Amino acid sequence: MAARGDDQRAALLGAGGRAECSPGLPAPGAGSVNAPALGGDGGGGGGGGAEGGTAAAGAVFIVVNAALGAGLLNFPAAFGDAGGVVAGFSLQMVLLVFIVSGLLVLALCAGRSGARTYQEVVRAQCGAHAGAVCEGCIALYTFGTCVTFLVIVGDQLDMLVQAVSHRTHVAPVPWFCDRRFTISVVSVVLILPLCFPREIGFQKYASLFGVLGTWYVTGVIIVKFFLGGYKHGEIITRPSSLAAVFNAIPTICFGFQCHVSSVPIYHSMRRPTLARWGGVVTAATLICLLVYTGTGVCGYLTFGASVSPDVLLSYPSGDVAIAIARLFLIVTVLTSYPILHFCGRAVLEGLWLRWTGVCTEAEPPGRERRRRAAQTLGWFLLSLLLAIFTPDIGRVIALIGGLAAAFILIFPGLCLLCFVLNTERESILARLLLGWSCVMVTLGTFLLVQSTAAAIERDVRHH
Repeated sequence: MAARGDDQRAALLGAGGRAECSPGLPAPGAGSVNAPALGGDGGGGGGGGAEGGTAAAGAVFIVVNAALGAGLLNFPAAFGDAGGVVAGFSLQMVLLVFIVSGLLVLALCAGRSGARTYQEVVRAQCGAHAGAVCEGCIALYTFGTCVTFLVIVGDQLDMLVQAVSHRTHVAPVPWFCDRRFTISVVSVVLILPLCFPREIGFQKYASLFGVLGTWYVTGVIIVKFFLGGYKHGEIITRPSSLAAVFNAIPTICFGFQCHVSSVPIYHSMRRPTLARWGGVVTAATLICLLVYTGTGVCGYLTFGASVSPDVLLSYPSGDVAIAIARLFLIVTVLTSYPILHFCGRAVLEGLWLRWTGVCTEAEPPGRERRRRAAQTLGWFLLSLLLAIFTPDIGRVIALIGGLAAAFILIFPGLCLLCFVLNTERESILARLLLGWSCVMVTLGTFLLVQSTAAAIERDVRHH
């Protein structure tokens, strides 16, 4: 969960649209920017890295930290949608080609333009309008992930209360144990106060805790599979339809989406080059693949077609190891929500300041505080309201997973297209890259439209 917070906090946009370094990352140096040629040796693309910046191994950890997140809980159900273990793994491998490609494209364009954040890369390569659209997508994505976090809090609290009170599913629920009450009280008391500050300095502590929590959840799911003893539904070996396969794609995109944070991570590296970044991305992707595949395969084979969209809800409430996993998730989400909200609020603030032309230096401090309080309350209350009436995380991930496809495919594809057109067009490599950029944009647009339409259709049908 904190990992997903790190994913977006690395896209921080300061007041007035000033790009800031990702909290917890070494500040990039002010070295010169080298514009790489398409026919280079693969080592180009590096802006000036920070003296004593992040080593390659550290960058791998940060990318893994950025990728692993709330989507982990939905992977077993996604494997079921995809048609079982083999189909789910195969779908992952196909999408990983585009995921890794997008990360390399962003590093290439960031090295040429010197942009320090994802939205700055899009703005530099594709223009101001594309940059504004990108910032709007980041705000929507962070908001949707905040809703996901609160849904997770409600689900896990419900199971913990059930375990402590020894209440069965059929027993009447006291008002103080009702999910709507518990999620509201915990959110207002523990999350909301952390959202008001102008700056946040506790991200680095949440990051490590989030990674450990995610790995613990994966380990427990794998161990429980080998111990056995759970009643499972049908184990399917082929997808029921092509539409079902497409329903699994948003979860995979949501799980592997670390692209928004990749630009500041790249610039934070010691001697950032495209070749070194390629090694970092490859290692980080393999680690994430092991975690997500272990969770998806073992979670799905444990419960089969009856697996819940949140796999932890499929386990008994009284299981001690699972209860510890629930506590991990709750504490992690409590610290990750403010980080994610901070990033979304910063993007919205930048958009608003550019739209209105307000000069922050001349603005009275009280006005900024009132605006920040209004933005925070509006964001929090709306996300809480949606989380209360959202039945499971699968519904939210199905919607925002399409936006993840935009960050992985559409924006990097557009950046690559503009990069090639502004560099050289005649070589064979340039033509291949032009074709690949068109494939990325076309596929990303299709996945965005299809996943959003399918998610809306399912919601309408269920209501």
